[in-house]
Amino acid sequence: MSKPVLGIIGGGQLGSMLATAAKKIGIKTVIFCDDQDAPAQSFSDKFICGKYDDQNIIDEFINAIDIATFEFENIPYETLNKINNIKSVLPNPSINKIVQNRLFEKDYINKLNIRTTQYVSINNEKEIYINKDFLPGLLKTTTLGYDGKGQYKINLVDDLKNLNIDFTKEYILEKLIKLKKEISVVITRFGNQKYEIYDPIENVHEDQILKYSKIPANISEKISSKSKIWATIIAEELKFIGTLCVEFFIDKNDNLYVNEIAPRVHNSGHLTINAYNISQFENHIRAVCQLEQIKLNKISNAKMTNVIGDQITIYRKKEYNSTEFFYDYQKKVVKDKRKMGHLTALIK
Repeated sequence: MSKPVLGIIGGGQLGSMLATAAKKIGIKTVIFCDDQDAPAQSFSDKFICGKYDDQNIIDEFINAIDIATFEFENIPYETLNKINNIKSVLPNPSINKIVQNRLFEKDYINKLNIRTTQYVSINNEKEIYINKDFLPGLLKTTTLGYDGKGQYKINLVDDLKNLNIDFTKEYILEKLIKLKKEISVVITRFGNQKYEIYDPIENVHEDQILKYSKIPANISEKISSKSKIWATIIAEELKFIGTLCVEFFIDKNDNLYVNEIAPRVHNSGHLTINAYNISQFENHIRAVCQLEQIKLNKISNAKMTNVIGDQITIYRKKEYNSTEFFYDYQKKVVKDKRKMGHLTALIK
């Protein structure tokens, strides 16, 4: 049986690493992206550039592939659904309707009896005054926004005077906890009760952008076990096919909270490329393309550091030893706070 041609919607670094993983196991890829400078085009077998709502481009993409997946969750649902009506899109686009909206996502997680931080829907400034018990809190747009975009930290209602918030958008106000640590669990679901799950990853953020990730996470066995169980429950309830990541908070009293679900391969999981026998990217390809599930084996402890903005200039000039692996995302434009690459160092 010949292997399928995989379509990947989105052409950023996650698309690049998915295409690289696919090539390793003999899967051809077609990238569909609205950015003509998308770095993933250098790693795929075919590149289709056009707007995500252009029916002619969508048809061209559909005709070039056997099955599709995506590298980020904010692709228009209508686009994913059009493709899914003709060629399978995995994970199923219906999942994005839940996770694209932070309010829907939090409601969904709580219905599974899994703890999140306290939250409330906010539609105007007056509602923040009414719900001041949720302060100090983080006000976030319910849709879009990542790496800290569309987010406002509010300690007191008086802070609103100094914040230029566009209340034509819908928001969610999340009550801040006394944060001790952030971790993530990356899991690949192949089918009913069929999983490969990576050890929890400890994450450190700077200016609301992931700075570095490391394994093992410095957490208790109880927290480790609970985070894996919760990630498994979420993946199973969503009937997810492919790799997803669940981000967690741990407070000063060692209480665990789900922060959010990323229905895709994840930045914190980049270290799996070098630290495990099968990366999060290869496992995603294997699950989506219905290939053999291989038991995970951790090769080494590791630390992954994101290369942000003009730091890339320094990293491109460095020399690396046999336990260091530098990945240049080959983005043409260097921007402040833009992820330009990463470095994974294996640790004994």
